[in-house]
Amino acid sequence: MDGTSQPPASSGTVEVRTLTVPTRVEIEQLAEIFDRYRLHYGEAADASRTASWLDENISSGRLEAFVADDKGAFVGFAITMTVPASLRLGHFWQIRDIFVLPNHRRLGVGRTLLDFIHAAAVSAGALRLALQTEAENTPALRLYAECGYSAVEGYRSLTLPLTPDLQGN
Repeated sequence: MDGTSQPPASSGTVEVRTLTVPTRVEIEQLAEIFDRYRLHYGEAADASRTASWLDENISSGRLEAFVADDKGAFVGFAITMTVPASLRLGHFWQIRDIFVLPNHRRLGVGRTLLDFIHAAAVSAGALRLALQTEAENTPALRLYAECGYSAVEGYRSLTLPLTPDLQGN
């Protein structure tokens, strides 16, 4: 998606937009909040490495970034990727990461991000949106349910760690 077909969505003073061709400043702003997200999940902060990773994955088209902007400051983000839907011969969007700064939670920022992504996915012809979160993340699960997401019964998420640092995780 090129970002031009969707007008910015807003939640009060917060505006959601797609980072189509992010500037260095935007990558650094995103990296700052992305590092807070990583810290939330127990990873060490590394602003330089995070900025490089984001820049590489967004500029290559592997990932698409959506930001919630409050008067020039990023207060939330979502990262998506397009995934082939082989059985349906189409594609779906997977929301890989979504995060709102603690002082902006419960203000509609997460819902505005989800609504914007929904509209963008429909516009891009995606067959569905998918996301995952921890079973005990009650606030997120409540928001997702209110936005129409439902659990997929009968499937299990499996993983095979390929590096020693991920063994046991």
